Amino acid sequence: MADKVEFELVSPEKLLKSQPVDMVVVPGSEGDFGVLAGHSPMISTVRPGVIDVYEGDRVVDRVFVAGGFAEVTEARCTVLAEEAVALTELDRATVEKQIKDLSEDLDDSKSDAERAAAESRLAVARAKLDALTQTSAH
Repeated sequence: MADKVEFELVSPEKLLKSQPVDMVVVPGSEGDFGVLAGHSPMISTVRPGVIDVYEGDRVVDRVFVAGGFAEVTEARCTVLAEEAVALTELDRATVEKQIKDLSEDLDDSKSDAERAAAESRLAVARAKLDALTQTSAH
């Protein structure tokens, strides 16, 4: 198992995944980064996007994360996600409705704090739609 890296995905509610994998690709704030066994230790913020989990050269799991942090050691990649949902569980119509509703919330916001919160939620919803669009293009 020396050629595997332990991948852990944690949401505020619970540990979602803990499994040895060949590689995991994380949407870091500075760009996507791949983690293999023996990776240099690092910590990165995670932007809204998709984590790809590899077995061999195949993607076996895709998970949308709304942001958070990733800690990488030589043997482990732990992602602490604000929100995480399997890409297969996202519904395009539901996400499009969220974007419409959140756009209206943004237009109706009365303070800078309300506007910032609405913009943040809208950015996550748009990232979900982008992830679904990229998936259907493959």
